[in-house]
Amino acid sequence: MRLSFHHASPLTRGYLIVLTGTALWSTTAILIRHLNDAFAMSPMAVAFWRDFWVALLLWGFFAAFNPAVLHLPRQDYRFLLWSGLLLAVFNSLWTISVKVNGAAVSTVLIYSSAAFTALYERWFQKMPLGLSKGTAILLSLLGSVLAAEAYTAAAWKLNPWGLALGLLSAIAFTVYSLVGKQAAIRRINSWTALVYSFSAAAVFLLVFNLLADRFSLAATLTRLTVLGTSWQGWGWMILLAGVPTIGGYGLYTLSLRYLRASVSNLIATLEPSMTALLAYLLLGERFTIAQLTGGLLILVGVVLVRYGERRDLTRRDLTRQDLTRRDLTGL
Repeated sequence: MRLSFHHASPLTRGYLIVLTGTALWSTTAILIRHLNDAFAMSPMAVAFWRDFWVALLLWGFFAAFNPAVLHLPRQDYRFLLWSGLLLAVFNSLWTISVKVNGAAVSTVLIYSSAAFTALYERWFQKMPLGLSKGTAILLSLLGSVLAAEAYTAAAWKLNPWGLALGLLSAIAFTVYSLVGKQAAIRRINSWTALVYSFSAAAVFLLVFNLLADRFSLAATLTRLTVLGTSWQGWGWMILLAGVPTIGGYGLYTLSLRYLRASVSNLIATLEPSMTALLAYLLLGERFTIAQLTGGLLILVGVVLVRYGERRDLTRRDLTRQDLTRRDLTGL
């Protein structure tokens, strides 16, 4: 008998959600690359329009079909404003890191966030790291290096500024993930959180673009209107906003209702391997032995985390049953 999604355990549901979100996320680099190469869009312009269209599409969709999602209690406005600022900072740091460090190294650096998240949970929330998760972190980091082909000495000839940018982008993503977990704890609807976070992020990114141009409105308008009347260009931009961004971020945020932030973050390290697969299928790029090995290592890490989570859950259930049995015996 086939097990439906709604009848799956919370852990299984969380894994399916974050895997689907990561698969959608993996199209991001390909779409951004196309916008950069075919339409000469700057990274900061892509970051702004991506968040702007996400916000616009979400507001339009939910206003028409489910207005209740747009309702946000007053006490949560400040929290999601803070979430939007973090999202804008992360998007800015990551796009600049890609430009300064290159795609391979910036990808490896951003996925060090899995280790940062796990260490935060270990040190500040006193959650056990465990052998399976610790091993999975090491495998995911090594796998990301191989999948992104960032293992050559030439790839790592970074200046301190570039390295700092890459690590800061990873820390920003870590903080964003932890804030997303807090949104789940506060019982904020994951789509509501997405609407307001991206709306705030779009405003902050507009300010960041102005800051980059020293508040020269003319320079900022020139950069942001590079697509002009190109319907093809705007089509690609809306596709970037709709598929990997709304789908990826939405499902990643939803997964935090079922999984620890460190677990969702580790599973998301599959993105470089999925991107490599899509590049092979859509762009004709070839896999190397290192990329295949890296993808396999990340997959093994995800399986290890899944095994560790199920083992911990079984252990807690057995402990609970043992305590119940003792209580009944003592009656």
